[in-house]
Amino acid sequence: MFLTISTYGNPERPATDLGFLLHKHPERAQSFSTSHGTAHVLYPEASAERCTAALLLEVDPVALVRRGKGKGRGGAPDAALAQYVNDRPYAASSLLAVALAKVFKTALHGVCQAMPERAAAPLPLRIEVPAVPARGGAALVRALFGPLGWETVEATPVALDAGFPEWGESRYVRLVLEGELRLADALNQLYVLLPVLDDAKHYWVAPDEVDKLLRAGDGWLAGHPERQLITARYLSRRRGLTREATDRLELVRLAETEGLDVEDVDNAVDETTDTEERPVPLAEQRRAAILAALHAAGATRVLDLGCGQGQLVQALLKDVRFTEIVGVDVSVRALHVAARRLRLDRMGERQASRVSLTQGSLAYTDKRLAGYDAAVLSEVIEHLDLPRLPALEYAVFGAARPRTVLVTTPNVEYNVRWDTLPAGHVRHGDHRFEWTREEFRAWAESVAGQYGYGVAFVAVGPDDPDVGPPTQMAVFTRTDTDPATDPAIEPAIETAAETATETATDPATEIPAAEASKEVAA
Repeated sequence: MFLTISTYGNPERPATDLGFLLHKHPERAQSFSTSHGTAHVLYPEASAERCTAALLLEVDPVALVRRGKGKGRGGAPDAALAQYVNDRPYAASSLLAVALAKVFKTALHGVCQAMPERAAAPLPLRIEVPAVPARGGAALVRALFGPLGWETVEATPVALDAGFPEWGESRYVRLVLEGELRLADALNQLYVLLPVLDDAKHYWVAPDEVDKLLRAGDGWLAGHPERQLITARYLSRRRGLTREATDRLELVRLAETEGLDVEDVDNAVDETTDTEERPVPLAEQRRAAILAALHAAGATRVLDLGCGQGQLVQALLKDVRFTEIVGVDVSVRALHVAARRLRLDRMGERQASRVSLTQGSLAYTDKRLAGYDAAVLSEVIEHLDLPRLPALEYAVFGAARPRTVLVTTPNVEYNVRWDTLPAGHVRHGDHRFEWTREEFRAWAESVAGQYGYGVAFVAVGPDDPDVGPPTQMAVFTRTDTDPATDPAIEPAIETAAETATETATDPATEIPAAEASKEVAA
């Protein structure tokens, strides 16, 4: 891939100032390693009257193929037309844009300490790219670069084969841009529009690409007539990212029209209306209700039983009132995800001493879980088969016996309010049951009576007068009764313990002891 940038000057303002602006000396050839090959910067001519800087990207086809396999992170589904024979070694694309960003990083930001006034002023520029893939043809090239201040935009189609003119034109054009622009503006336009013309990205498009697009498009993209096409193609037509970029660009456009800062325009949105349009997700409402109940109970040492990917553990860790937090889950994979979410490997010693993640099954008693102020079972019980529920009840209420136990579960009556949930379906494919308010109340009161707890009920989410709230929460508070000595409670515990033992020894459900004791610690 090849690109040249030329400028003109005179003895008073020599064209070789281009070397200062690009931070590359005209008398030296330099090479830079990129993820797909090697970028070379050299000056075919350097005089006071005319100076040309050339960027030559030498693509490594083996690296290109290796990085182009698959569609996951690091994959590039459009990178190779074939394994080793493809157009990428010469056609300008996002590979050249990446090289531009790496080699001319300081110039893209418009920074030049040696000549700040030259960096801020327009220069007479001529940019040539011999082969640009243009999905949309020469007309699209002119539509993209024409509104950006260039006096000349030449997009000459390249024939498929000069020896066979009847074959017609290829989808490539020879691009020539001439005009007076700031060097930084010209480079940023190329950085954005080369992959847009190719309509392909040869690396994973992550959410931070929105920030890159807005940074490179500052000053010209918000008002561009082809803004929507540029945004969609640059972000590989990922709808969420395209919507986010479009919304932010519209704020920029409004701010420029009104002569205001973007922050002023954004803050002018009515907060009440914004809240109504973007309701707090039910998961956040559930965590808030749990935190409020834990505060009311005065709990400081908390178990998150069935912690999953660690969302609640993360919320607890932000509150200094909780001095010890233990997340327990049967899935080791989920615990690894939780560890990454909490960044345990980078956490400070003092913070890390407050949290630990432990693998274990709630169908088994575990001495490590005894003695805590509170335990939370948030959206957990509905994932168990009903015959295994007594084992969990005994493990939590009979063996661990925290002072407070919080249990949340979906209210099946509320399901009719979900427009996207087909009739008769549960909210999650792994839910073994979902209870009505009456069924949940009956279960909670039965467990409280068996194990010496009192129980109260809390609605989580909007409390519909007909079907109740989307989530129901039971707050169990241990009474002074000791189940080990109370003759009225002892038979219930023995029955539950027998059920737990039968479940634990069932070959179909048994978990190896080595797995059950595995711990992922901070």
